[in-house]
Amino acid sequence: MGRAFEVRKAAMARTSAAKTKLYSKYGKEILIAAKTGVPDPEMNLSLKRVIERAKKAQVPGDIIKRAIDKAQSGASEDYSSVTYEGFGPGAATIIVECLTDNLNRSVSEVRTAFNKNHTKFGVSGSVSHGYDHVSLLVVSGVDEDQVLEALIVGEVNVRNIESDGDQVTITGEPQDLYAMKSALESLEGINVEMEEVTWIPMDNAYVELDSEDDEVFQRLLQLLDDLDDVQNVYHNVAAKE
Repeated sequence: MGRAFEVRKAAMARTSAAKTKLYSKYGKEILIAAKTGVPDPEMNLSLKRVIERAKKAQVPGDIIKRAIDKAQSGASEDYSSVTYEGFGPGAATIIVECLTDNLNRSVSEVRTAFNKNHTKFGVSGSVSHGYDHVSLLVVSGVDEDQVLEALIVGEVNVRNIESDGDQVTITGEPQDLYAMKSALESLEGINVEMEEVTWIPMDNAYVELDSEDDEVFQRLLQLLDDLDDVQNVYHNVAAKE
């Protein structure tokens, strides 16, 4: 889980094209959040949280401002959230999250990426039944007991809390990410290493691919990552050591 996130994070930073993709991703999220409520982060908690994540991902301030200004101008752009599922080589399974202003285009492009690699584009539910959809927080600078106490005081229910070295990982329901984070913000010395709503293979059932299948899998991931509509890609393939 953590390793997969680090692999994705490193891949996103390799080229200027990847940076453009990252900026586009957050630009869409900020625009949607600003249009859903008011385009003021001090009055729109969802917008404030997206901006915080964008800044953590080193998205330039002018990209953030441009997206808010677009919402304020009454731009007609309207994006829909849609999730696609598919099967990669070997026992790989993949979940693709998109934000798109053209559903026909997004499904066509994602299906084509699977077809080009002779992998299978699935129907809704064909893959996701094997995943947990959760809020995920990874924090450091505090211990598990402090985290648990803060969550109890904040009256936030979570699925699981576990420690690994100096990090504490908390998982909860998808809609509870910001409630979890808010409850922990009062802890002195806390650092939020990661915060996202994600898909995790049930029981952390990651698979390993042989070199030939892994080559196909990496090509498929690259094709998906190159698509403008694709926001996030989740899978059950273990990162190679």
